[in-house]
Amino acid sequence: MPVLSEVLTALDALWPPERAEGWDAVGTVCGDPDAEVRRVLFAVDPVQEIVDEAVQLGADLLVTHHPLYLRGTTTVAASTFKGKVVHTLIKHDIALHVAHTNADTADPGVSDALAGALDLRILGPLVPDPSDPEGRRGLGRICELPHPMTLAEFASYAAARLPATAQGIRAAGDPEREIRTVAVSGGSGDSLFDDVRAAGADAFLTADLRHHPASEATQHTGDSPLALLDAAHWATEWPWCEQAAAQLDAVSDRHGWGLRTHVSRTVTDPWTAHAASTPVFTPTHTTGAPR
Repeated sequence: MPVLSEVLTALDALWPPERAEGWDAVGTVCGDPDAEVRRVLFAVDPVQEIVDEAVQLGADLLVTHHPLYLRGTTTVAASTFKGKVVHTLIKHDIALHVAHTNADTADPGVSDALAGALDLRILGPLVPDPSDPEGRRGLGRICELPHPMTLAEFASYAAARLPATAQGIRAAGDPEREIRTVAVSGGSGDSLFDDVRAAGADAFLTADLRHHPASEATQHTGDSPLALLDAAHWATEWPWCEQAAAQLDAVSDRHGWGLRTHVSRTVTDPWTAHAASTPVFTPTHTTGAPR
């Protein structure tokens, strides 16, 4: 069996920490470098439910996409929910390792896994990494659909293929518009509208779209206004867990480690219910003084 330091070396080769954004917090949060690793659990969020799952599984290492302490902290007291996570991990000899923005831009990365879940043909990165001479790394992916679909059809298709969440898929644009090419970006993507328009994609599927950026993106003039699909943040990033586990499996096979990898299916999206709108009146635009 490998020790933790050997597995971490392999993970850093897959997702080099130096490729993370400067504001990010990636790498190993806790763990004994000399401890043996037999089971590894992959998940999106390092929350207590996932840590409890790691304990029940008998995992020696938990790999998550989201950082535990993105903005730093002054305490790991067990009276705080993040401190309790750390205490639980250490008490049960479970290491925690994070691959975040360094996994977003990897080849393959988070958006490759998202495209794969949707059975899209990848044409290239949406925002290429200038340090990659092969032009494969970068943020987001430009893709082709398996066959042309209307926006409404593609929204239903995406909702059926991505993990189920309370939010589902929201769409902005003409429901009957034909979609052939789509940009995808796992996680929050409303900073990429200019890149999507420059790429000439018919639609953009991502998460965490806010009102004003989304409204402005759909109001741009032109022959083909951008269609938007807004999925749950967790749902767009969970496919990476399966991809990442398969990548570590391949490393384990090459080295003869015999690791057992697992992917958590616990839904850690924070939204737990959705109620469809049932308006009691139809708003109308009026002029003149209010009554």
